[in-house]
Amino acid sequence: MTDHPRETDFRTWVLEHRTRLRTTAFLLCGDWYLADDLVQDALGRLYSRWGRVVAAGDPRAYVRRILCNLHADYRRRPARREISEADVTTLSSHPHTSMQERDDDLIAALLTVPVGQRTVLVLRFFEDLSVEQTAALLKTSAGNVKSQTSRGLEALRSALLTQPSETTRPAKTEGRAS
Repeated sequence: MTDHPRETDFRTWVLEHRTRLRTTAFLLCGDWYLADDLVQDALGRLYSRWGRVVAAGDPRAYVRRILCNLHADYRRRPARREISEADVTTLSSHPHTSMQERDDDLIAALLTVPVGQRTVLVLRFFEDLSVEQTAALLKTSAGNVKSQTSRGLEALRSALLTQPSETTRPAKTEGRAS
């Protein structure tokens, strides 16, 4: 039995974009397991509206919006909040190159930035959205996006400057591979 063209198109799109969506979700929430859940929920919602979303334009913009909304909804539910003590540096089981260590340091610092500012930074610099696109996605003003970007970058700089040095950092342990 052959797939319906809509389903084939959706599967092709998901295969092309799921890794980036998962990374975006992780950068928003800081937890790979929650990121997987957010992406799965977002793709389920996207699938139910696939025809309309494709006809309207860019599915990535639509699913980005869903991810941001799902993450915000998750954070608002007190019963679902968990405090994760996993360190971002324990999420990989392979030896790190210096480039990977810098990436780990950047992600660890990013996760200390307040969530609203982190969301803006992820959309602006990882998803490469303009100020106007970010404002439209978050349903806020361009001025708010600019101020959140400025504050977020300052918080990120501060976190990077206060991270322990390579000699004082604890040894990396095995963890979940991403």
